[in-house]
Amino acid sequence: MSALAWSDVSIPTENPTKKSSPLSSNQPSSKLDLATIDLDVYDAKLADKTATQIVEWVAKHAKNPILTTNFRPQTSALLHLVTQVMPDIPVIWVDTGFNSDPTLEFAEKLTQKLNLNLKVYHPEQTAELEAFRKNGIPMPDDVEAHARFSRLVKLDPFEQALADYTPDAWITGIRREQNEFRESLDVLSRSEGGILKVAPMFYWSKQDQLDYIANHNLPDEHRYFDPTKLDESRECGLHTQL
Repeated sequence: MSALAWSDVSIPTENPTKKSSPLSSNQPSSKLDLATIDLDVYDAKLADKTATQIVEWVAKHAKNPILTTNFRPQTSALLHLVTQVMPDIPVIWVDTGFNSDPTLEFAEKLTQKLNLNLKVYHPEQTAELEAFRKNGIPMPDDVEAHARFSRLVKLDPFEQALADYTPDAWITGIRREQNEFRESLDVLSRSEGGILKVAPMFYWSKQDQLDYIANHNLPDEHRYFDPTKLDESRECGLHTQL
């Protein structure tokens, strides 16, 4: 594991595509216990908030938040928005070892531009993983082999990250429109381990993200490959198994 830690960056104008009311003035001053809050109640409280206000809510109440990324297309929007509020938040990235060179270059460029506090995790280099490298990535219809491959290159390293950081809030970039499973979620959800997951851009469209990237002059990279999905409509397991 390696990490880069940097200094603060300036705060931009919020995405103009979303309007909201101010944060409630009767919100308690003490931190909430994010492990026990009623998700329906707080989803309702956050329903008219901007993405930045949702992140500010996390900053106010979380004792140990993390932000996850895979440096996929449009990821710069979330990374920029969150780090304007929490510039030192640990940014967890599982580098599967199958990323394209453009993705690796994009990760380095964006890390430097946003001064990300990046924490990089890699799969354990085992004989089983080496066999997958030699024989090729199993296709999703080979359910058992593909599940095992996904476990080795992404889920196991991410579980190690969760063990290392023991977060009480996990900020994620999932959006409602991405697939059927995500349509069943909301801004707030829980991991299988009970961690509060927060998706500030849950109701954003892809165009909202592209507009944000353009408005803030952020880099983007579309030459991206996720070996655990192979199809963007599939889940890799982070949001269904962990």
